[in-house]
Amino acid sequence: MTQLDAVYAFVTAFAVAALLTPLTARLARRVGAIDQPKSRGLGRDATPLLGGLAIGAGALVAALIFLDPSARTHDRLLGILGGALLITVVGAVDDRFDLHPAVKLLGQVAAAVIPVAAGVEVTNITLPFAGAIDFGSAGAPVTVVGLVAMMNVVNFSDGVDGLAAGVCAISAVAFSIIAFDLDRSYAAILAACTAGAATGFLLHNFPPASIYMGDTGANLLGLLLGCIAVEGAVKTQAVLALVFPLVVLAVPFLDTTFVILKRMKYRRKVYVADANHFHHRLSRIGFSERRTLAYLYAWTLLLGGFAVALRFIPYSDHHGHLHTGWSVVVAALALLVAAASVYLVYVLEIVKLRRITRRRRPDATEDEVDAHVERTMETGEFEALGR
Repeated sequence: MTQLDAVYAFVTAFAVAALLTPLTARLARRVGAIDQPKSRGLGRDATPLLGGLAIGAGALVAALIFLDPSARTHDRLLGILGGALLITVVGAVDDRFDLHPAVKLLGQVAAAVIPVAAGVEVTNITLPFAGAIDFGSAGAPVTVVGLVAMMNVVNFSDGVDGLAAGVCAISAVAFSIIAFDLDRSYAAILAACTAGAATGFLLHNFPPASIYMGDTGANLLGLLLGCIAVEGAVKTQAVLALVFPLVVLAVPFLDTTFVILKRMKYRRKVYVADANHFHHRLSRIGFSERRTLAYLYAWTLLLGGFAVALRFIPYSDHHGHLHTGWSVVVAALALLVAAASVYLVYVLEIVKLRRITRRRRPDATEDEVDAHVERTMETGEFEALGR
């Protein structure tokens, strides 16, 4: 399996998902799987769900055509596809009948157990300056927890047209490049299938969306990305193996972490949705849906590019010796990414919010403006602000 196979897999998955998405929209309307506008959401009209069925079909068709697993990886691939099929069914039922959170969690755990039982398991990781850490018998449950967390991370971030599909597509492309370089070609091809299917669906999901992926697609993409991260990076002996997925998926991880901590701080139920995600906050300070996507896509691209750079820049000989010049380059890139991240999640909101507050409250003093901004940033409860 070569890089050219990955390109063909991407194109095939893209075409299948793009062609099937309108059919899944018709199916969703027929069975009543319709998302109604919610006060916390950014959607304005009743929109069909079940877009994840087209994503799953695109990824599956491409995988069956272009994946030729070895005897060593055959069972793991079947496990991934089996888990993907189960979570797609669970998600579709949830999109239609709105399952209880405990039932959804049980379905996620069951779907994660299938690939882990087939060998998609992290038994040890290699950390910089710490060496190898062996999980032993805890490897399987740790991996299941990680896969379930990944499903929920994607699900939590799916709150504005085009966001989850675009971020997952960008992340999958980054994983594909990294996996090829780590000689994990079957994980790289699977990542290309995932990226192509998400991008094909995005044709119909970009604002204004004609269909949503629903829990069907969010859980499926989360499981696939989690398995790809395990098989394509974390299970290798690369020193930064664990760092790659954390950097590539930093945007949805940070978003989910921020929201969960906020709910815990104010004693809200963690699993009850609210409107404090990054995309909600950007919308409330005046960003259009497309501008919100542009910023979050750019942030994801920046982080994904940095993860790829970490793999390709020869800053180390992999035996504990650093090359000064290239290490400086990596450090500079890290500072750039960190600065951009701080700007996007903090400075951007404060600066624009302060300007809008002054415009809406011309008689307020600087201390009053600062107090208002601080209170708003602390609680996450923005006023409805114009563009």
